[in-house]
Amino acid sequence: QVQLVESGGGLVQAGGSLRLSCAASGRTFSSHTMGWFRQAPGKERELVATIVRSGSSTIYVDSVKGRFTISRDNAKNTVYLQMNSLKPEDTAVYYCAAGMSYISSSNVDYWGQGTQVTVSS
Repeated sequence: QVQLVESGGGLVQAGGSLRLSCAASGRTFSSHTMGWFRQAPGKERELVATIVRSGSSTIYVDSVKGRFTISRDNAKNTVYLQMNSLKPEDTAVYYCAAGMSYISSSNVDYWGQGTQVTVSS
């Protein structure tokens, strides 16, 4: 069992930055692929970024490439999402997710509770 707790959300002006953190419980964190999803009001949940167990490979949705960076610290059981050059369209609830193999919208083993990110124009 893995429990995920996000932090770091908040209100920021367009062009600003935020760093989300997701702390995982348990000793199997390094065995999981990790990812961040987001869900804006009235929209489907969207996979934003994923990172493999070792941290050596990452994938991003096109809309955040060059602005967001996912990283992980397996010694601290934590995954991060650094968000720069934020836009109003990045406003959403951001969810941390863990999967034993890969992560997709239909393949997540554990979810965090979500953290709100609001970007004002």
